Amino acid sequence: MDMTMSQEKPSILLPMTLAGSMFFILGCITWLNGAITPFLQQMLELSPIQASFIISSFYIAVTIAGIPSAMLIKKVGYKNGMAIGCAVMASSALLYIPAAKLQMIEIFLFAQLLIGVGQTILQTAVNPYVVKMGSEESAAVRVCIMGLLNKFAGVIVPIIFAMVTVAAVAGEGASLTQEQKDAMADSLVLPYIAVSSLIFIFAAFAKFSPLPDLVFEDESPNAKGEVREALKHPHLVLGVIGIALYVAVEVIAADTIGSYALAIGVADFSMMTSYTMACMLIGYAIGIALIPKYMSQQNALVMSGVAGIVTVAAVVFGSNDSFVISNLLLVPFGGPELPDPLLCIALLGFANAMVWPAIWPLALSGLGRLTGTASGLLIMGIAGGALGPLLIGLGNVAGLGAQGAYALMLPSYLFIIFYALKGHKLRKKD
Repeated sequence: MDMTMSQEKPSILLPMTLAGSMFFILGCITWLNGAITPFLQQMLELSPIQASFIISSFYIAVTIAGIPSAMLIKKVGYKNGMAIGCAVMASSALLYIPAAKLQMIEIFLFAQLLIGVGQTILQTAVNPYVVKMGSEESAAVRVCIMGLLNKFAGVIVPIIFAMVTVAAVAGEGASLTQEQKDAMADSLVLPYIAVSSLIFIFAAFAKFSPLPDLVFEDESPNAKGEVREALKHPHLVLGVIGIALYVAVEVIAADTIGSYALAIGVADFSMMTSYTMACMLIGYAIGIALIPKYMSQQNALVMSGVAGIVTVAAVVFGSNDSFVISNLLLVPFGGPELPDPLLCIALLGFANAMVWPAIWPLALSGLGRLTGTASGLLIMGIAGGALGPLLIGLGNVAGLGAQGAYALMLPSYLFIIFYALKGHKLRKKD
């Protein structure tokens, strides 16, 4: 199906502003998980496996809401879809207030699931809007700009969260007092009121701004048939698996680093996600500069997989009493001295940065009219984010420990290398 803007040659300044604000909001909500998870783990005294469900419930929503979101967008349009997605997220954010007051993990998980549904609706609406708001030749530039805004939100949101909330630290082997837990819970109220209010403002912007919408020109009469036909292409199927495994390791690097910091006694655990996202931003910028002029997408994918394996090994076998990496990268610039394995988890953000933009064009290569359907299948791979934190939690309780559990990331990086070297070349047999 082909989609175009409903006006000819519209100015893209205002649409870019709208889309950019949507991607920033998506970044705020998505990467807040890395800050809120260790916070709730401490406040509610959760086990590692219980804490992993906080992140997993957010990504499970992609599986639940993916196809219904596409149906909704087709019925109400892309602008209205953005408004609805923001409204669902804003309303869901308010549920964190009774969850905090009652200190009930069940309400937190329900709020996470609902806010994930809103995020899925917004993702489904805003991604094609960015691609089709201007020429196809400049689409990649627009996507990169949106990605940078999303990751920039991931840098600043955990820092702000750490500044406005109360982190109570108990002594080794001790539990928090009820007064400490109440103080932590109370500190969540105003931030989530602010988050909800901000997202409602963006919902109104999407609804009432004088912007063109996307319109459908060639409605597919047999969407189910196209899905079945698309799934006959092995390089696409393997690409969907690759996206799912990639999102799993991306979420592990960004959203479990705070829990690991908490486990080894680092006080500023809530802002650790910012380090991972900063590394991703650096990787993004380098990738934009090098690809395709100096490096092919395939080679970038191979290097990302190798870098992931090496960095995971450094996490698993590193010493929490060693500070060599932070003394090289952080301390000279006034940063904190942090243990090497913790910094290596953040450096996984650099290894991961170019995997998503490299897999997409390889997976969509040669699909022609099936490109739209294939893109929808790749989007569903985001559900892999539900698997990553759960694996780390299971590895932790299974005896691998907080550090050794990261070895479970290795198969994902091995698959990424396989896809770069061979998987993306496999084609449908006639």
